[in-house]
This record gives sequence, structure tokens and C-alpha cells, in this order.
Amino acid sequence: MSLTVEEPVSTTISLVSKKAEVAEDYNGSYRFAPIEEAQVTRTMMKRYFNTMYERAVSDVVVVGAGSAGLSCAYSLASRRPDLKITIIEANVAPGGGAWLGGQLMTAMVIRKPADNFLREIGVSYDDEGSFVVVKHAALFTSTLLSRVLAFPNVVLMNATAVEDLITCSDFEGKQRVAGVVTNWTLVALNHDAQSCMDPATITAPVVVTTTGHDGPMGAFSAKRLVSMGLNKELGNMRGLDMNRSEPAIVNGTREVVPGLVMAGMELAEHDGSNRMGPTFGGMIGSGIKAAHEAIRILDASQIQAGKVVGKVAELNN
Repeated sequence: MSLTVEEPVSTTISLVSKKAEVAEDYNGSYRFAPIEEAQVTRTMMKRYFNTMYERAVSDVVVVGAGSAGLSCAYSLASRRPDLKITIIEANVAPGGGAWLGGQLMTAMVIRKPADNFLREIGVSYDDEGSFVVVKHAALFTSTLLSRVLAFPNVVLMNATAVEDLITCSDFEGKQRVAGVVTNWTLVALNHDAQSCMDPATITAPVVVTTTGHDGPMGAFSAKRLVSMGLNKELGNMRGLDMNRSEPAIVNGTREVVPGLVMAGMELAEHDGSNRMGPTFGGMIGSGIKAAHEAIRILDASQIQAGKVVGKVAELNN
């Protein structure tokens, strides 16, 4: 689908005639190319709704654009440029809690071997032996975010909340997560203040959920699995233990129910593992592991119109 907008001929001629007035002069004569207000609105609307139309069926949906979600999206996009990767972030500003190190202090501590990822994305650091330090967490987050968004197969929908998970009975009769239910965050936060506004949906064979530990939008999928009856109870995150938490999160990153891969601190709420506090190697490693898990699921599945309809091995027999 393409939303084609025809510009009036008179407007086009008028704008062309004014192109000569453009000047990058910082001595008081800086002049922009002319534009009509309607052009701005039409351009944004056309691109946004074309993206929504095209991504209504995605290959992988990543819920949450924090350090784990962005690490996952980068690893997916760099390894599989054929995949349509759609990131859903509830906040206006992506990045989650990774804009600061901890307690308003800016340095970011990352334990080895996660420093390999820093070199891959081009973030400098000071080597402190068993860990490295990025001078400001925003350097890591902004670099990773810009690298992710530079991939042509990645789309980010921020200020957009996941309100629910799509489920279906799969080819084996099992309950499977088959996508996400979305709404603009401001609408999702104000359902009680107005009449119900129904959401939109995105179908995907794999959803990677990285919504963090419990909070207003945190641990969303982990809590929803319990309320849907797909998990008996929430494990609830344990106290801070860096030496136990980071390997537990990375090694525990997995497909928790068919079609749903859980990563990052949301997994601590699901499994009842420890929190790690202001060290971020576990988030990076968990995001990368989630990407590997998503690729494994996709490669093992027969997919039609964004839905898993069988296993590859079965269809090859």
C-alpha cells in the first residue's frame, strides 16, 4: 500500500522558483528551502501509516527498546538482513534505564566478555581488568540506538505500548504467542478516563519481550502470561547479587512459551532470579542470546503470512 499525495501544480511551481533563495550563511542571511505546512503533515502521515501497514505482519517483534531489546535488535539485524524486525517502545525516548549508570551517576560498568559488543558497535571504554567502563552510559545507548536504526530492515515505533499478546492454537494444538496488541501509549494510559479505544495488532512468528523489571510498564509479558494461565505464577525478582544475576539472565534467556522469547530483567521477574543493579553486561549478553533464540525458532519453523504452520523437518520428509 502507498498513500500517494498529489501536490497542486501551482504550489510545486511556486516552490521550485524559490529554491534559489536557499543559503547556508551564518552571518545573518541563513535561508531555508521553502515548505508548505501541509507537506510536513502529509510526509509524516504517509511514512508512518505506510510503515504500520507494512509491519502489520513482521518477522520478529521486539518489545522494549532498553539495553537488552536494542542489543537483540542489533544482533538480529546484523545477522539476518532478510528479517522484518519491529521494535515497540512505550516511552517517547528509547533506551530504557541505560541512559545513566546508576543513581544518577553517568559511567557505565560492563563486565567482560560483553566488552566484545562494545568494540563491534564502536563504543570506546577504559579497561579495568575484569570489567570496562564507558565514560557515559548515554554514549553506549545513543551509539547502539543509532546503529540499530541505520539498518533498513528495522522499524522503531516509540510512544507505543503493547497492551496484550496475540495467542492462538498452533499446528500442534499448543497455545502460542503469535504477535502483539498495540496502542499509542497516551491512549493506553488513559483508558479509564475515556470510552474504550480499541488497539491495533502486529502478527509475528516470534516475539522477543524485554520490558524490564516490575514497574508501570515493566515485566508486562511475564505478568500477562500468569493472567492468561500460560504460567502458574510470577517468580518475582530476588535481591541484588551481581555475580549470580548476570550469568543467570544470559543463560536463562529462552523461549518461555511457544513464540515468546524473554530477555533482560523481565526474565528475573519470570524466573525469580536476582537483580544486577548498575552493571550492564548481562543486558547485552541476554539481548544477543535472544537474537540467537529468535533465529533458531524461525529457521526451524514453516511460516505463512507471519504464522507458524509447521516444522521445517516435518515438511522436508
